[in-house]
Amino acid sequence: MPAFAAESNKATKTGTWRPNPTSLQFTLAVMPDTQYLAWGSQDSINMKPLEESFRYVINNSGDDSGDNIVFLAGLGDITQDGDPTSFEAVGKAFKVLDNHDVAYSVLAGNHDVTGDDSRGDSAYLQTLGPQRFKRAKTFAGADPSGYNTAHIFQAAGRSWLLLALDWRTTDAGLAWANDMIKAHPKMPVIVTTHELVDSTYGDEVFPYESGDPENNAVLTSYGQRLWDELIKDNDQIFLTLNGHFWPNGRMTKKNAHGNDVHMHITNYQNRFMGGGAMLRLYHFDLARNTIDVETKNPWILAEDAAARSPLAQEHSRITGPVDNFSMPINFGDRFASFIPLPIRPARPASKVLVKGTLAYWRFDGGGADGTPVTSAQTIRDLSGKGNDLTLVTLPGADADALTWSADHHPDQPGHASLKFAGGRNPVHGAYLTTRPNAPLNIETFNSGYTIEAFVMMPLDWNSGNNGNASILSRRGSAKDAGKQGKNTNPNEPLAQLNITNNGREVQWNHYPLNTTYPTTNWSHGLVELRWWHVAVVNDGRLSKLYIDSSPVADNPSRESIGLTSLGLEWLLGAHENAGKVDVVFHGNVGDIRIVNRPLDFKDFMTGK
Repeated sequence: MPAFAAESNKATKTGTWRPNPTSLQFTLAVMPDTQYLAWGSQDSINMKPLEESFRYVINNSGDDSGDNIVFLAGLGDITQDGDPTSFEAVGKAFKVLDNHDVAYSVLAGNHDVTGDDSRGDSAYLQTLGPQRFKRAKTFAGADPSGYNTAHIFQAAGRSWLLLALDWRTTDAGLAWANDMIKAHPKMPVIVTTHELVDSTYGDEVFPYESGDPENNAVLTSYGQRLWDELIKDNDQIFLTLNGHFWPNGRMTKKNAHGNDVHMHITNYQNRFMGGGAMLRLYHFDLARNTIDVETKNPWILAEDAAARSPLAQEHSRITGPVDNFSMPINFGDRFASFIPLPIRPARPASKVLVKGTLAYWRFDGGGADGTPVTSAQTIRDLSGKGNDLTLVTLPGADADALTWSADHHPDQPGHASLKFAGGRNPVHGAYLTTRPNAPLNIETFNSGYTIEAFVMMPLDWNSGNNGNASILSRRGSAKDAGKQGKNTNPNEPLAQLNITNNGREVQWNHYPLNTTYPTTNWSHGLVELRWWHVAVVNDGRLSKLYIDSSPVADNPSRESIGLTSLGLEWLLGAHENAGKVDVVFHGNVGDIRIVNRPLDFKDFMTGK
């Protein structure tokens, strides 16, 4: 093996294995074929790259590292020759992991063993067999042959099952794997093995920039057997990882349940220094519903950058389309067949009526899903303050201009909403209004306020017909209230919570008591067919807009005290211009709550 400057580096200091099992962001580290580092029969052994990668896994296991590595999975061909001298060196290197209680798995590749998993004893089994894991908290068992093992690690607040299968698993081994999955029916499953899919790029392609990087692999004949006898019918299996082949590649295949199984090749033995114990890092982010994949060489990265050879510099990170990519996965939907999505039960109004609640409207009791709201119905203010809502139907409105709906935000207290089918050009639809004598009409909120609403836009929402429609607005024009100055529109209402025609942004435009001109808060753009929680909070001095309990960027620092009132009604689902409704909302509106004090985001209706 040629000399390489990094070999002379001092070893990185080894830290503490400390993964966070509850964080929604975690990393599965994968180490493919390291065989050229362990070729004992040729007196060619170099464990320094392997050990450096192991130290990287340990040192990047905490939240503070940014990786939160929770598990390391090997993909076989740990040695080139399966020779006892090779495994003796490998066994010593793996003590870096064992001595720090690292969660990891290994499996045998074709260069480690011969035949299938009925082969009996081997240097591999003696060195890396089940006895190696007897003290490991993540070890869940092995089949009778010892060549197929199961591991359970904790991440994102749940248990994940990883099966490490021999490079040639017999029917007995596959039966054991099926039984293992059945014994853990609520765990997502990752299958690791040495051979499963092969690249369709072709060995001559380098660098790997041609073809489709998301669909450049195919099942081998042995991989087809694994698919037919293990993967296809087990919906818990969502990801498979194998080495053996190169170039790298990936494919997605629908299982018998109609769900995607992501199947990846990762192998760097054909690269500089046989890959140098390269790591493939699968960064799971359950908050973003994404797995971000990157590939790096900790051994090279540990070296002073100025001392790296040209090829070392090139191989410190691999950034091609099959080595560095993102995979969108809606984990909740993907795992729903075996981990049903929790349905938050409806909460009674008494649980939502916090101190200072002036109005609370919800729509779970007015009518069956899809039936119209009628003029004979009153939507009660459940705060008991008397701010009830009544229907206003514009001339010529369709019967379904405003209907009851069973759709709702998953964290909404009431499991229902109102569906508005309004718009402009011409103005059409129906909306709701407080009564002329409602106490809310004269409220000025001198000490602050919190206004919350749940909202969803349909796919046919468009800016021309639906833009600037209000979720909630206060009647009375700026001109009539004597407002003037910068950014003042004399005909606009005194307070309006809108979905604007400029990128589907939420706008809170309001005329405070302390100024003659408005203050406006703007959100980012919201997508259709998704429920959003919108909140405006004023602490008696500043107004802040929140989307899904997160403050937006455009929250002005201008002092904004209270809300100007002319004693007129509040409108739910309509916007006025010069005292006349000019557009009716289009979409669903869920629970709305108005409180006469600022609330912390933890106390919003989405909270506990």
